[in-house]
Amino acid sequence: MMTRREALMSTLFGAGYVGLRALATGLPAAFFLNPRRAMADGAAAAACGASKAQFIVFHTAGSGDPINANVPGTYEDAKIVHSADPAMAPTKLTLAGQATTAAAPWAALPQSVLDRTTFWHLMTNTPVHPKEPDVLKLMGSTYQGEMLPSILAKQLAPCLGTIQTQPISLGAASPSEGLTYGGQALPIIPALALKATLTSPTGPLSNLQGLRDQSLKSLADIYKDGASPAQKAYVDSLVQTQNQVRNINQSLLDQLSAIKDNSPASQMLAAVALIQMKVTPVIAVHIPFGGDNHRDLGLATETAQTVAGVQTIANLMSQLQSAGLQDQVTFMSLDVFGRTLGPGNTDGRSHNPNHQVSITIGKGFKGGIIGGVGPVGNDYGALAISSKTGKGGQGGDVPADGTLTSFAQTAMSAMGVDSATIKAQITSGTVISAALA
Repeated sequence: MMTRREALMSTLFGAGYVGLRALATGLPAAFFLNPRRAMADGAAAAACGASKAQFIVFHTAGSGDPINANVPGTYEDAKIVHSADPAMAPTKLTLAGQATTAAAPWAALPQSVLDRTTFWHLMTNTPVHPKEPDVLKLMGSTYQGEMLPSILAKQLAPCLGTIQTQPISLGAASPSEGLTYGGQALPIIPALALKATLTSPTGPLSNLQGLRDQSLKSLADIYKDGASPAQKAYVDSLVQTQNQVRNINQSLLDQLSAIKDNSPASQMLAAVALIQMKVTPVIAVHIPFGGDNHRDLGLATETAQTVAGVQTIANLMSQLQSAGLQDQVTFMSLDVFGRTLGPGNTDGRSHNPNHQVSITIGKGFKGGIIGGVGPVGNDYGALAISSKTGKGGQGGDVPADGTLTSFAQTAMSAMGVDSATIKAQITSGTVISAALA
């Protein structure tokens, strides 16, 4: 029987741990599964690698956090309730040259980050916590009921040369936040479990240089006798030197050793490590932003968690910058629903099926506000969106109940997925061109 450690290693690095050989050599895992075919496909892989494909850190929560209560686009209507805490004071900021207002924590993000940050005012059309899987499946609008993180991963894996296609979930806080792929539930890998497995004295990072030499030796005959000059050049461009492997080994060990718990901060450390190892295209995390705050006196929890949540995003962006990954990774969020915004919400908020705010931060997106919020019944909801301008209001060609699928289609387009594939995977919605860089 497999031990827990062996099961985790197999999840991370595939059968036979071929992913470790990929990490040690710099070659895609396919080289160790079918080297002749991998070399033949090299030119196509190289072209794909130069595309818009990005790794994705994907925040999702079934708690229905009040992210939507404090972001750009919610300060134009004076009746919308915001936290009165000075830490959440309305503050001016610019998004790619667009002047707006948000709670102070958002304005504190570096300008280089804000210029790539897009706030999406969407409607998920559910007020029910356990419907989070349905929201990730875009409320029945995906091919074969696939979740958005899995759709993205499936399209991005070939371009990014990742060890596996399936997403990895680091931070699911409830069963509803678990991910599926092809209808199968995926395991949750807490940050501490990742640290324990990879940083032990006998762990996989302890002998990457030896594994590199052994792995290249096993490919030597095929490389020498079976590769064309162009294929050899492709392989040579990928193979890492011993010094590079040594640096990767120490960098990953240092980063993973800094993990102290399963908190959002530790999830970000683990996510960056998984990206550096090219394990998966999509890593799911959970960052609290106020939670299910029906009885949140003075919106105190909303305030504290929003301040901490935005700082977590800022720390992620700083880590990506330090690792030279700022142009290769996108942050994306999608929650089950948002919270009520109108008068009477000063000591807690209720579920809002009509308004949820998603966030994207990445090279493929133009910083700004997509859509808007307006009165719906006795509260507020997302407005229709113009796909050409991104503005919310009457006359938009994307109706409020089509904003969720249009967000997903636009995210795929930003990652370089072609329109035919997008339409085949997501059966409704429109690409909002105004959001694309």
